[in-house]
Order: sequence, then C-alpha cells, then structure tokens
Amino acid sequence: MRRGDGERRLSPRATSRALLGGLAALTLALSGCSAAANNAEQLVIAGGASTGIYYSYGGALAGELRGEGLDAVVATSGGSVDNLLRVGRGEAILGFAQADAAADAISGVGAFDVPLPVQGVARVYDEYVQVVVPEESPAEHIPDLAGLRVSVGEVNSGVTVISDRVLRAAGIDEGDFVPVRLGLDDSVAALARGDIDAFFWVGGVPTPGIQELSKTTPLRMLPIRPETVEKVNSGHAGVYRLSDFPVGTYGAAEPVETMTIPNYLVAAADAPERLVYEVARTLFESRTDIARTVPAAALLDRRQAIFTSPLPLHQGAAKYYVESRH
Repeated sequence: MRRGDGERRLSPRATSRALLGGLAALTLALSGCSAAANNAEQLVIAGGASTGIYYSYGGALAGELRGEGLDAVVATSGGSVDNLLRVGRGEAILGFAQADAAADAISGVGAFDVPLPVQGVARVYDEYVQVVVPEESPAEHIPDLAGLRVSVGEVNSGVTVISDRVLRAAGIDEGDFVPVRLGLDDSVAALARGDIDAFFWVGGVPTPGIQELSKTTPLRMLPIRPETVEKVNSGHAGVYRLSDFPVGTYGAAEPVETMTIPNYLVAAADAPERLVYEVARTLFESRTDIARTVPAAALLDRRQAIFTSPLPLHQGAAKYYVESRH
C-alpha cells in the first residue's frame, strides 16, 4: 500500500498484508513471546524429516507466509515430540504434532518431564499409522514382527510413541524383536538396502519418501486390527481411530485396516495473538495453492480445524475462526 492513497479502500487481504508488515518486529519486541523470536527475526516452523509431509507442509506454509511479509522458515526435526519440545523451549513458534503427543505435552507425561506451554492453531489432517514391509516379507500381521529388525522411529518422535503402543497392544514387547531407532529418511534407505525388515511411520498419504521407495521396492502395509486399536485407545484418551489405508497408495491393490490419528498445527502459548491470527488466515486462504504440492492440505476443513482437544485453541486462532464465520 502506498501512503497517501487515502481515497482507496483496502481489501481485507490488503489490510492483513499491512498488518503483517509489523508482525515480525512485534514478535521480537514482545518479551512475552518465547526465544524463538530471537532467531534472526524468523518465524520458525518445526517440521519433520525432509521427505515427510510435516516438512513439505511446513515449507509450503512458510512460503505463503513469506509472500505475506514474514520471514518464515521450516526446520527439519525428529517429528512430533521434537516439534513440541522446540515450541515449548522457544526454538520455534509453530510446529506440527500428533494429537497423542500433544496430549502428553500439555500434561507433562510420557516423553515430557513438565507440561509445555503449547496451544492449537488447527487440526490440519489425520495421519495414518504405516507399518511398512517389503512385498516378499513373511510378516502378515503385527505379531509376525517378532524376531525381525524393526525401525520404531527416531528418538523424540511421535512415531516412537505410537509404535511402542501398537506393538504392546498386539502382544509384542521390545525384547521380542530387534528395535532400530531411525527417522523416515534412514528407515527408507535401510529397508531398500535390506538392513531392516520393517519400519513404522505415521503421516499423511502418500508420504513422499515411501512413495519414492515403492517405485523401486514393492511394498506392503501390515494391518492394525480393530482389537489392537481398542487396546491402544483404552489408556490414551480415545484419540485413535480405525480406518482403511487408501487403495492404490504405494501400489496397494486391497484395502488394509490401520489406525489414524489427528494431526495439529501448534503454536507457543505466548505467541502474539495477531501473529497466530494471520497464520491461521494464511493457512486457509492458501489451502488450494499448498495442496498443489502437499495433497494433505486439501483435507483442511474449517469445521473440523477447531477441534484440537485436549489442546486449547490459541486466542489468535480462535479469533480467526469466529470472524471467518461471517
């Protein structure tokens, strides 16, 4: 907007752009906002593995925010737990996290020694628990992983949280198999080399890294049975759901039962209200553009986005949802 154009009425989007011009400075100036703001005036989004959807989604959102005037970047990380820790410590203002890890974070249980000051921006999409084996693997069900080399996720990842819960619910303890703690990129490479027999992943579909692997290594997904999902839910707030893995993904010819979990975009509780408001607005207004490179973004639904339980909605996000109804 040029100063002196007082006779011209600004559109809501132009007004938002004008507000955003001062938000980076505002983020730095407010002592209430965590140390994430000290990172060279950057709005850091904690993503995940470079071949995962967290990272792709975070990168696309960062690009849209840069177009709105913010110096936003996405950072690779170990996944949900790591992202929540980064936001809680002030190393990032935003991050992606699974609902179960988020529930543990605000309660200070599981991987979290103390409750973390994080709040919800949006429920962005539901993730699939993917138990990946080569097509020729003798394993047909989760209990068949006994005695095999299984990557259960990187340390401080939501994958590790879920893989442990699924294996225990299926009757498999850590001593029954050979646990390997690898992130997605390393799991994909290790399976391709034959260094592991299976790996767990939790993410939207198709996950880019697994999609690439399926082009050279025929894959199968092991089913997660209803009784296993029920056992997992019995001790963890009922956040998991039974679903079918989409036919055709990674070449799958038949539906496979699996478990899904909501995935949230979270923010530091003390992030400025205006900043989070504009992040929420950009998230929705750029949904179509982001979905061109991140198909999971097409699943963003304003009616469902407000349900970030047990995380409370950040005040800035809540304000956006109220105003966007009109």
